[in-house]
Amino acid sequence: MEEKVILVDDQNNQIGLMPKMEAHEKAVLHRAFSVFIINDKGETMLQQRAADKYHSPLLWTNTCCSHQRDGETNIEAGKRRLMEEMGFESELKEVLSFIYKAPFDNGLTEHEYDHVLMGHYNGKPEINLDEVADWKWMKPEAIQQDIQENPGTYTEWFKIIFEKFYEHLMQHISK
Repeated sequence: MEEKVILVDDQNNQIGLMPKMEAHEKAVLHRAFSVFIINDKGETMLQQRAADKYHSPLLWTNTCCSHQRDGETNIEAGKRRLMEEMGFESELKEVLSFIYKAPFDNGLTEHEYDHVLMGHYNGKPEINLDEVADWKWMKPEAIQQDIQENPGTYTEWFKIIFEKFYEHLMQHISK
């Protein structure tokens, strides 16, 4: 059964459900989440998307991201997907949300009302190789510099989110 995404208006009110691929083909606004995991050293865990992903394969991005299921809270969805992709649990908190639109070369478009979630973890993930090719820890300043020097190695949504999230991330780390 194909996974469905939650269609929303620009105020994040649910207005329906649609198969995920159809929503990406039609560039319809839908709910999503992006998880950032931070360790005690102030580093962010990044993942490299698996080679066979239908868009943005082998690009680096935040710890994990996906779409909420109907009736699932943002936190429940983030915890579920963190376990499915990275193989560990973390308490998560929502830190911001915004709308973005990012078209891809294959004709698909991410048009998402994205909820950015943040958690803490110091261990090594047990990555799901169907979803994730590799992972690494990076300091936010190093990520920012690498995005400027090598923008083509990162997902479009990660570059958008990271720019919006950077100041919040730096405030959290400095506490």
